[in-house]
Amino acid sequence: MTIRTVASHSAEFKSKVESRQARVGIIGMGYVGLPLALLYSEQKFRVTGFDIDQKKIDTLNAGGSYIFRITPEEIQTAQTSGLEATSNYAQLVEMDAIIICVPTPLNEYHEPDLSYITNTGHAIAPHLRAGQLVVLESTTYPGTTEEVLAPILENENKSGLKAARTRQISENSFYVAFSPEREDPGNTSVARRDIPKVVGGLDAEAAESAAALYGSIFNRVVRVSSPAAAEMTKLLENIYRCVNIALVNELKLLSLRMGLDIWEVIEAASTKPFGFHPFYPGPGLGGHCIPVDPFYLSWKAKEWDFRTRFIELAGEINTGMPYHVIASVVSALNQRKKALNGARVLVLGVAYKRDIDDLRESPSLTIIELLQKEGAQVSYHDPYFPMVGRGRKYDLQMKCASLEDLGKYDCVLIVTDHSDYDYRRIVQESQLVVDTRNATKGIQSEKVVRC
Repeated sequence: MTIRTVASHSAEFKSKVESRQARVGIIGMGYVGLPLALLYSEQKFRVTGFDIDQKKIDTLNAGGSYIFRITPEEIQTAQTSGLEATSNYAQLVEMDAIIICVPTPLNEYHEPDLSYITNTGHAIAPHLRAGQLVVLESTTYPGTTEEVLAPILENENKSGLKAARTRQISENSFYVAFSPEREDPGNTSVARRDIPKVVGGLDAEAAESAAALYGSIFNRVVRVSSPAAAEMTKLLENIYRCVNIALVNELKLLSLRMGLDIWEVIEAASTKPFGFHPFYPGPGLGGHCIPVDPFYLSWKAKEWDFRTRFIELAGEINTGMPYHVIASVVSALNQRKKALNGARVLVLGVAYKRDIDDLRESPSLTIIELLQKEGAQVSYHDPYFPMVGRGRKYDLQMKCASLEDLGKYDCVLIVTDHSDYDYRRIVQESQLVVDTRNATKGIQSEKVVRC
């Protein structure tokens, strides 16, 4: 067995990156993987996207896009730099770097579901070769990269390869790192390359290689001591938001009882130039991280006989917000001598936040199901979704309704405050509007109930 110095592999890898000869494979062509592939393509890397969804593969190879803010023209430009997509994982052997961007949802018991990561590990291992760098970007609990992913790759590859864990490495080594994704769908104020990239390697060689790989497309790379530190960094970022959103959600509930406008209070508090950062209440949490990440850490903490009470309380408050919305609709209808059972309700917005085409963990889905359970006749409108079919946790099979004849609904419920809605017209033409997002700010009408 030949032993090489730590510097030798990273120098070779860095040279390949700098000359744009490094082949980059990205597994998971969704809201994280596809934008990342485009960043590498912009820098003239030859990128191969891997996915088990053949429809995505066919769309990309035809020069099309399935994400609203990514245009077909961007895909076609990337193809000129060598972007291609495939479901044939045997092509992984040709890659110098493999980046994993797959979902990490919760199961029905609110426990981590690592099946996407483990299945991806099983798919990579038979095609793994010495010298490759494997980076996990999927949000997960501290220890996943080293304790779950690396052993799969080591135990199931065909050549007896081992993940490099010391400063001396062999020709039978591959390299493993974790770098949390920081994708924010719909955010056009910060360029992706300006978002600092955190990297933690299983050893110094892996960290050096990963830093070189990401440094070619991001303006700043922040190295931490280990994959676990990088994994915890991602959880801290999102738990910070989760806890603060729970705080303002709870204060909103109190403010409603006290007859105060929480939005006015937040706006006033935001004038303080230090010590305060505004967070905003809503109908519940959505997206791929904030509703999920706290439960990942809470689950892992039990291994250390530690209960994350503060985080769990925040999760309880945020999880309960859709039920508050239903109670508000019931109360508003009762004031008009109508029952929710049999009422016609139009839900405005099913995306998890404004102006995006992303349904992941959207509170709208929960609210629709709760309304249906109570006997309401539910329709929805969302300019980004002509249809809502079946997902991991829902099966609605609903088509987008028209915004004509709003007066036929007993209640119009604003759940996602898309900016292209004409809220004055909506209020004018509706019998009752229940607003969960302060979208009707400045509109004075007895028809509007803010919750």
